[in-house]
Amino acid sequence: MLLFRPAIMDDVNQIAELAALTGTGLTTLPKDHDKIAEKIELSIESFASNVEQPGNEYYLFVLENLETGAVMGTSALAAAVGLEQPFYTYKVGKTVHASPRFGVHKTIPTLILGHDYTGTTEICTLFLSPEHRGGFAGKLLSKGRFLFLANHPNRFAKKVIAEMRGYSDENGTSPFWESLGRKFFDMEFDKADTLSGAESNEFIAELMPKYPIYVPMLSQEAQSVIGKVHPDTEPALKLLKKEGFRYRGYVDIFDAGPTIEVKQDKIDTIRKSLSMEVNAINNIQQPDQYLIANEKVTDYRCVVGRVDTDQGAIESSVAEQLGISIGDPIIVSKLES
Repeated sequence: MLLFRPAIMDDVNQIAELAALTGTGLTTLPKDHDKIAEKIELSIESFASNVEQPGNEYYLFVLENLETGAVMGTSALAAAVGLEQPFYTYKVGKTVHASPRFGVHKTIPTLILGHDYTGTTEICTLFLSPEHRGGFAGKLLSKGRFLFLANHPNRFAKKVIAEMRGYSDENGTSPFWESLGRKFFDMEFDKADTLSGAESNEFIAELMPKYPIYVPMLSQEAQSVIGKVHPDTEPALKLLKKEGFRYRGYVDIFDAGPTIEVKQDKIDTIRKSLSMEVNAINNIQQPDQYLIANEKVTDYRCVVGRVDTDQGAIESSVAEQLGISIGDPIIVSKLES
């Protein structure tokens, strides 16, 4: 059985092992044991805090295989980005150059540096070990966050975003970075991306150009990957699109991966969710699978299992893993097969 739960300090070594598998582009899961420990500590503090409105809280979750004790993956929620340091993006826009005298009217795509997403909630740190991909693991790892958000909406912003990892080739080379970022940062893509995610991003404001970037001045290869995701990220993008996330013309400043967004109450898993009281714990014959979560905070748990919504019944294994009894509240959301 798979269990989705908040990360604890005992998970740090296994999370570090996962981080070593991520390659470039996943800056919210640093390849540094101490940095991961700091993130877990912040997460523990965030779950334990009384929150009236979203701030700098960070909620880190893991997916555990209960049979082996293995941590199979991670995902997280950053309550409100950009409050301590700017959350930079490029807005894909356009400008028009015209000369009536010569009969020229040309629309030119541009990239404008800004931080329009300041204060929004970000879903992040999603990584599932390659050997465990398939089945319901990926869905539980991604969607389990949404039921926590549904339980505690005051902890999060009304708008939710996701930065998707941008395109890079099999050698980890980003065409967008090579055509633009390298000219201003004079460092490798991986180093700049890591500094931005793990350290202060003050250097971005110091080094990036303050004026619009004219896209046609970039290489053809760089232009072609603006808003394009890494091949390994395509399944996650597909899953989030089904949840209602949409691309609105914002991309990452390093690899040009798309940032997608949705209103909190429009997330499909949340819209389909149902809060109910447990009236019975027995065998369920219905074939449909549900996300099933308790409504706790520090002891939040979420699993995939069967539920009889008419009778308010769940299976004993589900009750045991969620730590609930008859009379306790749960929240459920039906999964697509």
